Amino acid sequence: MKIYDISQEVFSCKVYPGDPKPSAQTLSATEKGDICNLTAFSMCAHNGTHADAPAHFIRGGKTVDQLPPQAFVGDCWLAHHTGCMTGRQAADIMARAQAAGVPQRILIAGDSVITAEAATVFAQGKILLIGVESQSVGPLDAPMEVHKILLSQEIVLLEGLVLTDIP
Repeated sequence: MKIYDISQEVFSCKVYPGDPKPSAQTLSATEKGDICNLTAFSMCAHNGTHADAPAHFIRGGKTVDQLPPQAFVGDCWLAHHTGCMTGRQAADIMARAQAAGVPQRILIAGDSVITAEAATVFAQGKILLIGVESQSVGPLDAPMEVHKILLSQEIVLLEGLVLTDIP
């Protein structure tokens, strides 16, 4: 098994429209004579590469610390898609992942938007995780419906991935 880093660098990462950008403040520095280097930082939890847990949109839903670790670790199917994904396209991705023997974790490279129709297909597929390069699995202007469809089935969402160099 090969492990790939698919995360964005924190301070130069993409941010969801309207969210604050990550910032750092040096509190002490050895080059100034302080005994150690110490930095404080501030950022929104949904900047850059991040996971969405059911509690993000569902009252009483699981929080990130309550998600099963096996959702995050293991082989993944990498699909490439651009534009709004239809239910048929989601079904095709699921079928290819199943045929390859990796149906539980699906990553989608490209400027893709998962529609409610596609989210329903993924939700019915009993997958553990779906990840996208966008800052949201759903449309940026109306993300709630897609999130609720997927998160209600406790599918872990990874957003803001960097999949450019992944074979």
